[in-house]
Amino acid sequence: MSDEHDHCGLLCLDLPKAEALRQARPDATALKVAAGAAKALGDPTRLTVATALRDGGELCVCDLAWVTERSDKLVSHHVRQLRTAGLVHSRRDGKMVMYELTEIGSALLVAVLPHRSEVTA
Repeated sequence: MSDEHDHCGLLCLDLPKAEALRQARPDATALKVAAGAAKALGDPTRLTVATALRDGGELCVCDLAWVTERSDKLVSHHVRQLRTAGLVHSRRDGKMVMYELTEIGSALLVAVLPHRSEVTA
């Protein structure tokens, strides 16, 4: 496929529309945060962890390690990345740390991997 399908063959800029979109676009910091969140779900293990949290609610690393069939150290690493990206939050419950998807994490997960019932509906 040639590159000519990816760009205009003539200058046809709708300046008022294009300028309004340029002025309304999110700032660079917001875009960087959003890209980081999207990137956080770009790993199969993190996507599995997020899916388990969506379907199981609040879970600890031991539960997540069992579900993902990965070591608890590896799961801890992935959960930390999800938390840093704002997709998961944690709380301490005695000696356990419990994890749960944030609203942003849930919304992004739905966009990336909808429930099976949403796919077939």
